[in-house]
Amino acid sequence: MMKVIFLLLIHTVIVNQGFAQKFNPVIKQDIIINSEGVNLAGTIYKPKNAYASVVVVHGSGQETRMTEFAELLANNGISVLTYDKRGVGKSGGIYAGPEVGTNNVDSLNINLLAKDARAALNKIKNYSNGTPIGLLGFSQAGWIIPIAANNNPLVNFMVLFSCPTITSLEQLRFQFYTNGNTNFWVNHTEEDARNHIKNDSDRYQFISTDPKVALRNISAPSLWLFGEKDIQIPVKLCIEQINTLKSEGKPFEYTLFSNLGHNTPFADDKSPVEIAVNWIKEKTKIYTNSFKK
Repeated sequence: MMKVIFLLLIHTVIVNQGFAQKFNPVIKQDIIINSEGVNLAGTIYKPKNAYASVVVVHGSGQETRMTEFAELLANNGISVLTYDKRGVGKSGGIYAGPEVGTNNVDSLNINLLAKDARAALNKIKNYSNGTPIGLLGFSQAGWIIPIAANNNPLVNFMVLFSCPTITSLEQLRFQFYTNGNTNFWVNHTEEDARNHIKNDSDRYQFISTDPKVALRNISAPSLWLFGEKDIQIPVKLCIEQINTLKSEGKPFEYTLFSNLGHNTPFADDKSPVEIAVNWIKEKTKIYTNSFKK
């Protein structure tokens, strides 16, 4: 009887590792990334027989390493490098953000964070064992990732959760318009939102970032995952712009979740992350097969 109980406990532990297909021991190693004269502190999560590698790029905020998310991906066969954002946690440099009275969407900061992501790509290359390498990020990473991937041969794929394709100034116009109102889409139409984005005056003046400039130079397969109830970015406008890029021959895809908002990767509904993992597996399989040929 005790043997049966023990076996059931083992089964329960394995099942509770999320939707990992099988138990896969993960080795964790703390690393240092040198970028633009500062040291960024990070950790690499390396499963046995990894089929892909990713660098995780933060959204806005004072974000440290995303350990739980990294472990989830690693348990599904993906090597992960996650690091403390510049000026946060154990990383050097100066953090920019409204919490400290500075502008974190100014193009200077966006480009600096993109250089950090490129440095992280160079670091994970040394641990990737030849597996395809990608960038995966959230929200503000929609401006950072395309810049980091632009003309970068290391980037074989990109995954973007709730990431804008509009400019940073346009995003602020929309965000100020919704004003955190979770019922915004109950009382407003798509036309209302687009008219406001197009015509509203800007509260701040700075050099805006348009991710489509870099996206037009990128040929790596890319997946966006959106929540239709998002009040941080105008999802349908972003999808329209992705479709325009697709019509120009870009290998871009998206998935829309009608029940979710901006927090797509961390909602109770796990399907966005499941879809992302399965998509990475399929795209890297194609890459690996073509590479072998």
